[in-house]
Amino acid sequence: MAAIELSAVSKSFGPVKVIDEVSLRVESGELVVFLGPSGSGKSTLLRMIAGLETIDSGSLLIDGNPSEQLPPGQRGVAMVFQNYALYPHMTVRENMAFGLRNIGLDASTIDTRVQKAATTLEMTELLARRPSQLSGGQRQRVAIGRAIVKEPKAFLFDEPLSNLDAALRVRTRVELAELHQRMQATMIYVTHDQTEAMTLADRIVVLNDRRIEQIGTPMEVYLRPQSRFVAGFVGSPGMNFMHAEVDTASNTVARLGNGSELPLSLKVPSSGAYELGIRPEGVRVTSSNDDATSAQAKAGVVERLGERTLVYCTLDDGTELIAQDTGRSEIAPGDRINIGFDTTAVHLFDQAGQAYHVN
Repeated sequence: MAAIELSAVSKSFGPVKVIDEVSLRVESGELVVFLGPSGSGKSTLLRMIAGLETIDSGSLLIDGNPSEQLPPGQRGVAMVFQNYALYPHMTVRENMAFGLRNIGLDASTIDTRVQKAATTLEMTELLARRPSQLSGGQRQRVAIGRAIVKEPKAFLFDEPLSNLDAALRVRTRVELAELHQRMQATMIYVTHDQTEAMTLADRIVVLNDRRIEQIGTPMEVYLRPQSRFVAGFVGSPGMNFMHAEVDTASNTVARLGNGSELPLSLKVPSSGAYELGIRPEGVRVTSSNDDATSAQAKAGVVERLGERTLVYCTLDDGTELIAQDTGRSEIAPGDRINIGFDTTAVHLFDQAGQAYHVN
């Protein structure tokens, strides 16, 4: 497998710039997920690596070889699309073998590669079927098998699970993770689904507005977001955000609008107005309201998720946030509840969106 390196690559469609000087290195055997909202440039960046979109400026190295000017067929990568694009009149075997026949490989080599890919994907019993006889997950496996038989240097996945229902997405996601573990292949995977990114990636590349916001392991991105955007985008449900006045005269203290004062073990450049962020698991329903780091709130929607309960509540100053309780919570909408803030899980964001974390 091969490393992939992008250096200051840019792309425009007419006057609209869609990728702005992005630099990134994907190590050999690594599974990297491009995560971002619609319009962030993640699919365009993937297509630039594949050769389906031109690179206006910058360089692309695949396995150490300059590749930005190479046609797609000479880059040594294989792409799996959201649309399976299988030939309906061909069997699974014929679909997987079609591309190899087009480049003139001999029949014995083609058969060996198809059989090996089918074994890897645990679909040997499907080789004689046609696409109409397969489920959505099985069709996606055929599309992946069609990529595997090319024996590429890297695999590129463009939202491959988007057309599957929820249960099938979970199963296919696990299969993709197992496939990467077996093959140790270089993979780049594009998605807007945070669960896919968190469960599949060795590293996540968070994209926003044509640029990279943050690169890190799933837990680095989740626990130490580098910007307000990453903090708000990664995580389900999203991070709570509240206005806070920060005083650094002695120890750092964040004063919330409801009067709560949170002592924080972090440093910010100066006192003033900040946005305080804390994930729902850092806001716990408590039995008492006996210190400044606690507050009273009114429960609104209550989501019972089995292992935990999410309570959408409102503080006395009107601030809305999500708190977490146990799975056996007896809270009902309209109840007055006490909540406590875990001050070790707090993030502060300045006016530019720069993040400051607890030491």
